[in-house]
Amino acid sequence: PVSSQSAETETLIIENAFLRATPKGTKVGAGYATIRSAGPADRLVAFRSPVSARPELHTHINDGGIMRMRQVEAIDVPAGGEVALKPGGLHMMFMGLTAPLSEGETVEVILVFENAGEVAMTLPVKGMRATQ
Repeated sequence: PVSSQSAETETLIIENAFLRATPKGTKVGAGYATIRSAGPADRLVAFRSPVSARPELHTHINDGGIMRMRQVEAIDVPAGGEVALKPGGLHMMFMGLTAPLSEGETVEVILVFENAGEVAMTLPVKGMRATQ
């Protein structure tokens, strides 16, 4: 099995990062991670990947009993705390995929933080229903 990717900066620890595999023909995919601050607050303001034409940060909201995804400007990482990007919550949305994401592959991703700057990672692609 492919393990999740981790990375560290002077102030952040990024753990359990991965993407979910997508069905053939699908043009969107999702990525997840746990981001911990070992210092001051920070914000994930963007990400980039060669597999996505339009990367976006998203959340899920309950809209009259229907769960809907919404784009967010940034994802806050509290000082000394953590934020979980997970299915059904905050996540990275890979819009305009250049090819399906296949289980067992890896994908280059650069996370962009307001204070910590850019963090390059190679994320594994796990099964379509993976939660961690």
